[in-house]
Amino acid sequence: MFKILDVYIIRKFLGTYFFAILLILAITVMFDVNDKLDSFLKAPLKATIFDYFVNFLPYFANQFSPLFTFIACIFFTSKLADNSEIIAMLSSGVSFRRLMRPYMISAAVIAALTWVLSAYIIPPANIKRIEYTNTYVKNRRVDYGSNIQMMVAPGQIAYMSRFDNTTRTGYRFSLDKFEGKKLVSRMTAASIRWDSLYHWQVRDYMIRDIEGLNEHITRGNRLDTIIPFEPRDFLIAKNDHETMTTPQLQDYIERQKKRGMANIETFEIENERRYAMCAAAFILTIIGMSLSSKKVKGGMGINIGIGLVLSFSYILFMTVTSTFAISGFTSPFVAMWIPNFIYSLIAIVLYFRASAG
Repeated sequence: MFKILDVYIIRKFLGTYFFAILLILAITVMFDVNDKLDSFLKAPLKATIFDYFVNFLPYFANQFSPLFTFIACIFFTSKLADNSEIIAMLSSGVSFRRLMRPYMISAAVIAALTWVLSAYIIPPANIKRIEYTNTYVKNRRVDYGSNIQMMVAPGQIAYMSRFDNTTRTGYRFSLDKFEGKKLVSRMTAASIRWDSLYHWQVRDYMIRDIEGLNEHITRGNRLDTIIPFEPRDFLIAKNDHETMTTPQLQDYIERQKKRGMANIETFEIENERRYAMCAAAFILTIIGMSLSSKKVKGGMGINIGIGLVLSFSYILFMTVTSTFAISGFTSPFVAMWIPNFIYSLIAIVLYFRASAG
């Protein structure tokens, strides 16, 4: 059962959290408009508001959710300590551990919100945001590929000398089918056009079915066929991992691993990052509460300063460790959870120091 104390702290925590987000977002919009003013003037106002800002602001807020959580916790807890409210709570018989409960409930609410946004809501919104930036700001689309070779299914190797995504057409296509190490079929075509999902249209093709020393050759001008791959499997743009929901992201990673693709580190990092960000809400809340629960001589300014340093160092640390996975130095899981592990140790030390004092 929630008590008055729990409701009071939860309301203060979440209220400060959302107020901090709104404040930072207002500042972000001002800087973003100043930075991209020329692009915004060229784009339709409706597209700028609904395709860009409506989708950009939740994305930005979620990216820096640990920072907002930490700042909110430090700020309102320092204010409680400065007003001697925490001293009164502890003097009334409330233990430090019991005082931590509403903080953890608030952190759970933030973690759940972060997870739902990052896993299901923001990725579809990112499709519109990235399309807007590609159209009006800077085009980062990958529309062309050359010398593409990949395993599309067990025992099936596809090759294209060139693929043009603007026309959805590949050139000098071949598809080799193996049984063990033995080639049993080979399709070659002058061009191949992607229709939807795994549906492809092959043009000017020749199929060689090999049975021992015999070959059966089939030729044709056009053939509709199913080949289990699509352009996004080999044309990978910088922000593609941000446009997939978590189930889509995990399916994509699994599919690419089976194909032996080596360019999925950013997708694996994004998948692990979404889980690590949720855990960060609890870790940083414990650190923030432990740091600011005591009244200090310099006032809340010192606590806020320490909080900002720790929160920014956490985000910087997570950015640095992600490069370890990209370079192959560590796995994506280890890279994304190293900051949480280290800051968990800091949280434990600070918690016991605060509770003992």
